[in-house]
Amino acid sequence: MHPIEASGLTKTYGSVLGVDSLSFHVESGEVFGFLGPNGAGKTTFIRLLLGLISPTSGTAAVLGADVREEAALIEAKRRVGYLPANLGFDPGATGEDVLDYHGAVKGDSRRQDLLAMFSPPIDRPIREYSTGNKQMLGLVQAFMHDPDLVIMDEPTSGLDPLKQERFHEFIRAERDRGTTVFFSSHVLSEVRRVCDRVGILREGSLVALEDIDTLLAQGGKRVHLRASEDVHDRVRSLDGVFDLDTVGHELHFTYAGGYNELLKRLASFEILDIEITEPPLEDVFMHYYGDDTETDDHATKLEAGDA
Repeated sequence: MHPIEASGLTKTYGSVLGVDSLSFHVESGEVFGFLGPNGAGKTTFIRLLLGLISPTSGTAAVLGADVREEAALIEAKRRVGYLPANLGFDPGATGEDVLDYHGAVKGDSRRQDLLAMFSPPIDRPIREYSTGNKQMLGLVQAFMHDPDLVIMDEPTSGLDPLKQERFHEFIRAERDRGTTVFFSSHVLSEVRRVCDRVGILREGSLVALEDIDTLLAQGGKRVHLRASEDVHDRVRSLDGVFDLDTVGHELHFTYAGGYNELLKRLASFEILDIEITEPPLEDVFMHYYGDDTETDDHATKLEAGDA
């Protein structure tokens, strides 16, 4: 049994397609990133998983419970943590009130440890919280009952860089404990830092399902070299070289192949300096979105996650 399984899962809103025939699964104990710009269908998929909306066709299972079977799903959700994109906390309640309520429903065995880690001001009313403090309170309530599966929608929204890094470390530790983590994001840097696998969603359809290393490999290697002579034509003639840019005897290009093969090919050149790096995840992502008119609105909403 996989913690999350989708089979032909489709949701339409009249003539608008939310998600289209999604079929994939999430492995136990992995961190799975659901990647795509705003409007790609990520939140729709999460709402389907939690039974907040019903599929138009197909189905999904959460911890073995079919999302169309209400009683079974309610029981399974006792072992699920959830962090929505929009936290609907009562503005008049204190953070402690919120945690007391959730604790009474699902337990709070890890509450104090999580409060020490994320430190929201639980004695103050929610109306006085910053966006970051609300997010930290949301993280505490999502994990405090020690769930088997945690589902999060844009989990680092509003967190400052230090809190983001603390969150990343925490998620890696949770994976090591055996917790399965599924989260949607359009912040590409955090996906690379913590995810084992990623699914890329485009206009409701799954266009890629890969582990992070494989996904990066598909973008080729970025190469910067400096030679003692003009080697532009010889580099350009090599199979697998593209996006070649030359300034004097310095060359920048992308190479689709292995490191050893590239070095073997360059061995006959008089190389003064060379640097070979992985492509930015943003470049890989744009491979699936491109810059055509149809997807411009999606692409402009991407965040590189530099904060």
